[in-house]
Amino acid sequence: MEMVEIKADLPVSSVEAVDNALLEAGAVAWNVLEDVIVKRAWLVGIFASEAEALASWPEIERLLHTAGVESAVPAIRTLGDRDWRDSYKAHFRAWSFGRLHWVPVWERATFQLPAGHAVLWLDPGLAFGTGNHETTRLCVERLVAFAEEHGTKGRVIDAGCGSGILALSAALLGFKQVSGFDNDPEAVRVSEENAAINDLTGRVEFSVGDLTSGLAGKHAEVVLANIQADVLMANAAALVAAVAPGGILALSGILAGENSQVRTKFETITPNWVVNARVMGEWSDIVLTRPG
Repeated sequence: MEMVEIKADLPVSSVEAVDNALLEAGAVAWNVLEDVIVKRAWLVGIFASEAEALASWPEIERLLHTAGVESAVPAIRTLGDRDWRDSYKAHFRAWSFGRLHWVPVWERATFQLPAGHAVLWLDPGLAFGTGNHETTRLCVERLVAFAEEHGTKGRVIDAGCGSGILALSAALLGFKQVSGFDNDPEAVRVSEENAAINDLTGRVEFSVGDLTSGLAGKHAEVVLANIQADVLMANAAALVAAVAPGGILALSGILAGENSQVRTKFETITPNWVVNARVMGEWSDIVLTRPG
């Protein structure tokens, strides 16, 4: 399958600001590439057609302007199947937390897993979620902490599953009833591929849906939502309603400066729930624990 790449130069000094702006906007088709040797950086988008690539650029220009970055004229080229599938690999590095490791599948032949540890092999494709970003790490660490404190008998919902990293990590930890959904069919496809890579096919129920349809009629002891702040606040009632008694709602994708606003929104509809938050770099999370 051929894809189209749209690529523009970026000032190296703007890399972090643009990367954060893309994440906050939910622009999953776009990535920032940086070559630290030659001190150059680029903004790269991968799309199914030239028309789709060009249609996306005006919104990205506005995003860059808001971030204080002067946009360059983008170049467009057609990518062969191997080219576009390999284009994202520079962004993903192996990492770990506790006894769990998240490792690119292309490192499978060389990675040395410590005794007693477990590994989740990942090929994120064009979907967000390698764990290299603070927002994903915040959620993963909350999931691991819950499993260590309460065991893995509870249900888990991964709202906005991206590459499936959170849902598949829950299955790897030993949770038996795990589901994940995303409003992007490509994300669901990548999640299912990652399940197959890890022999976890059927262990997680993946589906296409938004926060209304994806949560409808569902309840879980662990509800994970790594989504931008405005979307979390707009769907606060649905997220809270999905948490079973004694369960937690772990929210991420929240800039540190937005944490107070998001926390206030959720605290108003969760009286008597225990609430705490953490900051990691420029990002933060909020965890709400429902009384048992």
